[in-house]
Amino acid sequence: MKNNVPHIVSAFEDALKRLKAGIVQMAGAAETQLDQALSCLTQRNPDLVQEIVQSDARLDSFEHEIEAHCMRLLALRQPVADDLREVVAALKIAGNLERIGDHAANCAKRAAILAEGPELAPMAALPKLGRLVRERLAAVVDAYVDSDVEGALRIWRTDDEVDALYTSIYEDIVRSASAGQDRFTTHMHLAQIAKSLERIGDHATNIAEVVHFVVTARPLLEDRPKADRSREVVSP
Repeated sequence: MKNNVPHIVSAFEDALKRLKAGIVQMAGAAETQLDQALSCLTQRNPDLVQEIVQSDARLDSFEHEIEAHCMRLLALRQPVADDLREVVAALKIAGNLERIGDHAANCAKRAAILAEGPELAPMAALPKLGRLVRERLAAVVDAYVDSDVEGALRIWRTDDEVDALYTSIYEDIVRSASAGQDRFTTHMHLAQIAKSLERIGDHATNIAEVVHFVVTARPLLEDRPKADRSREVVSP
């Protein structure tokens, strides 16, 4: 019986490694989907939408596989302490990545509609917001892979940068809509794209909190830095 112990431990460690590898693979798919959505926005190419819809289905499949893997580990291995945090973290991160995919798909679908009309001034700032959240997503995935709590904290502490840029863009959209109310629907699509990108930034920050917890075994108790003032803006 004693001879089986190292084998059991090794098998469990391998299972955790496969779980982490699955998260990294899912994160790569989410990053690709966001890249495609931003390309759809900047290139005004509605043909990219179908690729993104297919990618979104792939992300859903990743999430189901990771959930099933986690359930098996919890049921068969009954992990505790560090190992339990790894499993719980995988579940939480997979959920956030799936939502990132949903928001990216939403951006692409709305961008495809906008591609059929004229280019309005507020569109110019959206790629900048997209690049910012894309960089944050890549950085937080790296922090997860490297168990880099300081890297995760950098993402968490600068969440207000995304909020501030989003608020500025939202204000521009409102001003533009007020000046051209005949294009109300177009401006609504712009506002929803901006909000989806801002939410992707929030999910990256959520992942940063998970990384902090899995490495330190402590939750972040401070209030998250926020600078979203969009609710203070009077809608047209």
